[in-house]
Amino acid sequence: MRPLTLEMSAFGPFASTQITDFSALGSNPLFLINGPTGAGKTTLLDGICFALYGKTTGDEREGSQMRCDLAADSLLTEVTFSFALGDKQYRIRRVPEQQRAKKSGDGYTVQKPEAQLYRIDSDGSEHLLVASKVSEATAEIESLTGLDADQFRQVMVLPQGKFRELLMADSKDREKIFSQLFQTQIYRKIEDKLKFQASAIKAEVRDHRNKRDGMLANISLESDDELTQELTELEPELNAAAALKQQSQQALIEANKQFESAKTLTNDFEALDKLKQTAVLLDDKKKAITQQQVRLESGQKALQLKPVLDVSLARDAEVAQAQGACVNAQAAKEHSSQALSLSQAQFEALPEQEQKLQHAQSELQQLSKLEPQLKGLDALQNNVNQACLQLEQAKEKGINEKGQLDALQVQKQQAEQQLPQLEQFAAEQVNAQQALSAQTDLIERYQLWQQASIDASHTEQALTLAKEKGGQLRTRFNEAQTQHRQLQLIWHRGQAASLALQLSPGSPCPVCGSGEHPNPAQSAEQLPTEEQLQQALQAEESANESLNQARAEYSSLNTKHQEQLKRAAELLQKIGDASQQTFENLQSDLLQRQQQLKQANAAAEQLTQLRGQLQQWQTKERALQTQLDSEREHFSEQQSLLAELQGQFKHASTAIPEQYRSLDALNAAIEQVNGQIAAMQQVINSTRQNHSQAAELDASNSSALTAAQSSLTQAKERSEKALTELTTQLLSAGFSDQQALAQALLSNDELKAISEEISHYQQACTANDTRLTELHEKLAERVKPELDTLVAELNALQTQQQAAENTWQTLQTRVTQLSQTQKLLKEADAKAKKLEDEYGVIGTLSEVANGQTGNKISLQRFVLSVLLDDVLLEASHRLQLMSKGRYRLLRKEERAKGNKASGLELEVEDAYTSKVRPVATLSGGESFMAALSMALGLSDVVQAYAGGIKLDTLFIDEGFGSLDQDSLDLAIRTLMDLQSSGRMIGVISHVSEMKEQIGTRIDINKTAVGSEVSIVLP
Repeated sequence: MRPLTLEMSAFGPFASTQITDFSALGSNPLFLINGPTGAGKTTLLDGICFALYGKTTGDEREGSQMRCDLAADSLLTEVTFSFALGDKQYRIRRVPEQQRAKKSGDGYTVQKPEAQLYRIDSDGSEHLLVASKVSEATAEIESLTGLDADQFRQVMVLPQGKFRELLMADSKDREKIFSQLFQTQIYRKIEDKLKFQASAIKAEVRDHRNKRDGMLANISLESDDELTQELTELEPELNAAAALKQQSQQALIEANKQFESAKTLTNDFEALDKLKQTAVLLDDKKKAITQQQVRLESGQKALQLKPVLDVSLARDAEVAQAQGACVNAQAAKEHSSQALSLSQAQFEALPEQEQKLQHAQSELQQLSKLEPQLKGLDALQNNVNQACLQLEQAKEKGINEKGQLDALQVQKQQAEQQLPQLEQFAAEQVNAQQALSAQTDLIERYQLWQQASIDASHTEQALTLAKEKGGQLRTRFNEAQTQHRQLQLIWHRGQAASLALQLSPGSPCPVCGSGEHPNPAQSAEQLPTEEQLQQALQAEESANESLNQARAEYSSLNTKHQEQLKRAAELLQKIGDASQQTFENLQSDLLQRQQQLKQANAAAEQLTQLRGQLQQWQTKERALQTQLDSEREHFSEQQSLLAELQGQFKHASTAIPEQYRSLDALNAAIEQVNGQIAAMQQVINSTRQNHSQAAELDASNSSALTAAQSSLTQAKERSEKALTELTTQLLSAGFSDQQALAQALLSNDELKAISEEISHYQQACTANDTRLTELHEKLAERVKPELDTLVAELNALQTQQQAAENTWQTLQTRVTQLSQTQKLLKEADAKAKKLEDEYGVIGTLSEVANGQTGNKISLQRFVLSVLLDDVLLEASHRLQLMSKGRYRLLRKEERAKGNKASGLELEVEDAYTSKVRPVATLSGGESFMAALSMALGLSDVVQAYAGGIKLDTLFIDEGFGSLDQDSLDLAIRTLMDLQSSGRMIGVISHVSEMKEQIGTRIDINKTAVGSEVSIVLP
């Protein structure tokens, strides 16, 4: 298992959300988890262990006790851990039970524990494996990692104060751990299966013996001899009983034949009686059938006349419809005649309305002549008003111009007072410009050097990102290359199995040429297809191409960075030895002088504007004086014109009537007359239009009435013709009138039913007569037999036959039972012998595999002891280095006392004393070195064995403080060597030498508001 990211919220000393990105540490890092006491170094490991198993590394605190007291109420305590298992990635989120603030309202509520587990595919898609149940998530993690919480703490995390547990574990605990790590459950299964097979064989032998005794008990015998004797005595009795049984069966068969013959003859006599009764019933029904025949014929004739009847009824309906149309047309004609009379009276009154219209039009002409005169009068009035207005405007304009002239003189005096001050500011502009030019060149060169340094820093950051990207792409290429090679290896290994699938008995093997195939090869793995191999190859080539492109980008950035550094050095040489503070002071002085120059420029510009404005004001003063004199002359002219216009208006107003001197009053009168004319014109036009429409409607209704009367006459003629035709057809068909025809009419279904009834009756009569004739001929000279006498004789013979059958059956059953039992006893004896021989082999193997012989070591423990020897070989190599050749770990081969499991205990060999002693006798520092060596050796061996669990990560919590300086150096060197073999090693330690020698760190910073996590890279 390899950690990727760990996210903790309100967990332990971490009050906020802290994310630890292990992938940022590199591919195979050796890193130090650093921080003051109580900052939360061990909590980092607790978070990993809690996310996986819901337990902390020390197993001293529950998840509900891990909430940070400094965390906000709104922040939920939770841990999310992402990790990789081989080429697969997973993410688990776990929330412990805790008190949280209610979502609505005040107070708190209990947050139930929950856990979610996801599998993350290579394309980034996620698949939910466990939705929320905590126990399911823990079980799934144990299945994926192959370790429970205790085993995880013993082999992947060496917790603070508990690093001796794996070292001091007994055979039973170590067997449990090693079997998980090396996946040796197959040997346990072999032990169990052998034990089960031996027990099953033993039980089967016992069952066969009991079964044999039961067989003899079932036949009430005690031995095989009694069985043989009874079979010999029963054989002649069985033969005699079989002969008697045969005779009685033959007599019964003959009696049965006679009885069946008599029974058939009796049935014929009974059938003859029933046929006679049926003939009487059919004769009684003959009259009703004759009536149905008559009804059928009448119905068929009526059905032929139905079209003629339908035509007559349709003609009657047409007459009724024509009569209704005639009545409607007559009513419409009367209504239109009344409307025509009314419109004629209105039409005759039109001359009087036309005279009124002519009078109104004459009055409109007279009013229209007054409009031009009135408009002329209004024009004179407007001229008078305009002259008055212009007179007032000229007066006001003269006053305004006099005020402008006075204000302009005041502004001119104020501007003349500002001129000396602005001239002084303009003189300072030259001094500020000279001082500014002296500093600009040096500052510009300094700014160019600063920008070059910033560009070089940005490029350096880009180089770092490109390097990280290259590492990721290299990892991706290695993974793709590994996957492609694995698929190729599986494909090559499976070619024998593929060839074996094509073998058939008798055909030669394409490899060896043999025609027999006793053990064809089989593949334990699913063979990849050509498409999968091609996809893996394409993935490897794509990863390689991306890696080469990243290398080219890195090389380009590196060249750019070197050029930027060279440019910065050249600029730095040009600006000399001036310090940054000097340039900052220069820059500050430059800003101040730029501000002064800006103010001086503004003053100079203001001076120029003010001088120009003074000239403008002088010109404007002269123009205003001239304009004021002109306005005074214009005022006098306007007064004379006003007097003249007032006289003209008074003379023109006397020629217009007083009520029409207003243009609004005249227009109102004209509009009123126009309205009267339009209304009278509308009445005249409406009257003429209504009279025309009434005449047209009356003529149309007259025509419609004539047409309706004609249609009624034609309909009556057609109706009379159809009635005559119907009467003729009725008489020819034998019907008296339409009512008789209607009564005789039947539907097709009724006619069909009557026809079928007559046909069935005729068929029944024919069949009954035929059967009567046959039976009369068959029974002409026969007599009805007495069945009771025959039944009595048959019963007597059946009783005799049953007695003979029972006697034979009893003897036959006993003989069969004895024979089958004798056969089963022989088969049971043979099978028992075979089972006993099989138990001789399986039982012995079971005792050996389950450790019931010799040194009491089971098969799995024997295999694990071999693996433990490999682990101890690797561990002793590292322990000897760290202990300077003094200690070596050994497996204890002596059998443990009593029934205690043995074979996996550890001992330590001391080179100083040349003695072997228990590992419990080691000191604290020696125990730590031994435990560390044991963990590292275990990791090496598990990694080397195919099918073992991936132990590519190891966390060590303290213990280095118990080592002296030389041992510490050797331990650190050992960890660095292990890192180079592809492991992630995380170390928690306060030892200063560890911090000095391990540059990659995860720092835990302790603050008053909770700890924070940061990553430090060398």
